[in-house]
Amino acid sequence: MLKERKILPKLLAEKGKRKHSIIVGSRQVGKTCVLKLLYQEICKVQGHKGLFIDADIFSEYESIATYEAALNTFRLHGYRVDSPEKFFVFLDEFQRYEDLSMVLKNLYDHHPNIKVYATGSSSLTIKHRIQESLAGRKLLHYLYPLDFEEYLAFVEDDKALKLLPNVSLLQGKDLDNVIKPLLLRLYEFLRFGGYPEVVLQEREKDKKEVLRSIFDLFVKKDLVEYLQIKKLRELKEMIIFLAINNGQKIKYENIATITGFSLKTVKNYLELLSEFLLVQIIRPFYTNKNKELTKIPKVYFLDPGVSNFFINNFNDARYRQDGGQLFEAFVLAELLKGGLDREEIKFWQDKSRHEVDFIVDKISFQIAIEAKFKSKLKSMDLKGLKAFKKDYPESKTFLVNLGEQEKNDICFILPFNIVCSLANTCSV
Repeated sequence: MLKERKILPKLLAEKGKRKHSIIVGSRQVGKTCVLKLLYQEICKVQGHKGLFIDADIFSEYESIATYEAALNTFRLHGYRVDSPEKFFVFLDEFQRYEDLSMVLKNLYDHHPNIKVYATGSSSLTIKHRIQESLAGRKLLHYLYPLDFEEYLAFVEDDKALKLLPNVSLLQGKDLDNVIKPLLLRLYEFLRFGGYPEVVLQEREKDKKEVLRSIFDLFVKKDLVEYLQIKKLRELKEMIIFLAINNGQKIKYENIATITGFSLKTVKNYLELLSEFLLVQIIRPFYTNKNKELTKIPKVYFLDPGVSNFFINNFNDARYRQDGGQLFEAFVLAELLKGGLDREEIKFWQDKSRHEVDFIVDKISFQIAIEAKFKSKLKSMDLKGLKAFKKDYPESKTFLVNLGEQEKNDICFILPFNIVCSLANTCSV
């Protein structure tokens, strides 16, 4: 049985909009399942006419490879040009073929009663191929691995799910025992991450095997067949280096030395991994935006299972030296999964080396977020946020931790529904 994702209601709400709804995400993140759920709801439940097409199957691709072929295929399945009712097309993996972008353009320009939902594996590929042909004709959505709430639903932990909406009502210190059911799930999430098929496996051995199969397919389909990358061993060394240094500042020169790549190739491959939604590159926050482009960025993996897979370490984050980095990456991923713009999230460091993990830059104001993988906080844990607040007094400041919840100048929040906690305090 297909399990529902949070993105589904948003996509269903676009049913009446003319623009094509395009869903991008990394391989095996659940795009096809979301598309099938849309098809079931719109065509099977609501009774609208439509067609599901898997472009990975060549015969199905051929049936819509040209504008004329697509129209005839749609006619066979009930489409009528002069009908006031919409005909829905659900197109999976459309990025594999360049000509499909032009087909989608012609459908949009000449057939307002055709609504297309399409999925693709790489936003970089889609950007390049539809930048002109679908400019102003698309609604773009990112699909990430499961967020924490979706994860609880997938593992069917009803007890933890019932606690989740009330977490923001808690007050005071020493909350770790009160929220223990949620913490235990968090520790598990930090081991194997939120890829749906991984989550649904019960045995650790099977979870690891699914992660391996996902990235074997990523290498075969995306890197070798599609992008025709030759130096796979060197690229894997680069990915391992990034996983070891998850959440750290990354010097391109260090990666170039390890892999033998040129600096240009390092930057291109890093951008590629970002566009496949495997990692997130965040740059330092400056009021002078030119500086943000020239300073050393940080790189975070968007799924802990992925970073753990590449360094072959699935130990409990509580007993690892990099547990804090895993938690930081989790907080960043929850912000993105909650709908924050990828380009808005930065980090901050001043000349006195005060740091804040994440700055959500809303231009007119900033939201500063520090992540601490601990339940007992000390005054030094607030130094970075206080320094940022002093420099940017209009900012909102938050400290995400495992055991305290208070609301003062710096709001302490728990990590289970981060975006909701932010939204309760300020508009994000």
